[in-house]
Amino acid sequence: MRVNFKMRMFIALAIAAFVVIGYYSKGSFNEITGEKQYINLTVDQEIQLGLDGRDYMIQQSGGLYPDRQVQEYITAIGNKIVQSSDAARSPYKYNFHVLADPNTVNAFAMPGGQIFITAGLLKRLESEHQIAGVLGHEIAHVVARHSAQQMAKNDLTQGLAGAAGVLGGDMSSAQYAQMIGQMVNMRYGREDELESDDLGVRFMMQAGYDPTHMMRVMEILAEASGGSSQPEFASTHPSPDNRIQRIRESIEKYSQSLPTTSAAPETPTPSTQQPQFSDDAVTIPAQR
Repeated sequence: MRVNFKMRMFIALAIAAFVVIGYYSKGSFNEITGEKQYINLTVDQEIQLGLDGRDYMIQQSGGLYPDRQVQEYITAIGNKIVQSSDAARSPYKYNFHVLADPNTVNAFAMPGGQIFITAGLLKRLESEHQIAGVLGHEIAHVVARHSAQQMAKNDLTQGLAGAAGVLGGDMSSAQYAQMIGQMVNMRYGREDELESDDLGVRFMMQAGYDPTHMMRVMEILAEASGGSSQPEFASTHPSPDNRIQRIRESIEKYSQSLPTTSAAPETPTPSTQQPQFSDDAVTIPAQR
């Protein structure tokens, strides 16, 4: 029995060492965020993952929003942010999609530059600056390579969980270790959100948008949750109150470090003006 335990310990340590060395051997420097990251995927693999998942996400959300002018308007805002900010230095080609789902209040990014916003969120937003805040935040997730970073962390924790299972000799040990690993990754998830808020402020200001509108976006998200959001410790997203304070700090930081930019003009699509938002629909009135 003792020999078996020693053998299991040797194998477990060997697995753990292999996993950890493999993780830390894949470091790269992100010039836009200024951080060293540990990522298993190449840029081309990230782009392909995003393209592979794009159609599935659109299908799961009831398709794209049917008004082409709304799609063009959101694309124009997104492209303005990318082209006018440090995001332009990233190697990704960004595509912006308005999903038809009228009930889900959400926006998200897939690896490689696929950005999504639901009609359910869009109809709650009150200005182009707020839309820019949402899109800037999602662009930041792509620039910071958060999805690829999270995948690498998941590989690390799953590998360590497997080592724990070998050492413990049963699945319960591995499951417990994996649960701990998930808690660690949840913490990183919250940090990713705060970093994207910070970068989103930076990108907005570089594009000439007013970043104070991001604080109202946080209030809108809190209202949409109906007070049912989980405590911050148990959630991958920080509480809106926490995010508002951090956004204030980012605005102050970049107000001192970034060149002064003029206010961004409205972004009309061809022969259209800014969308009107209601509980039922998102529409763009024709220009007079």
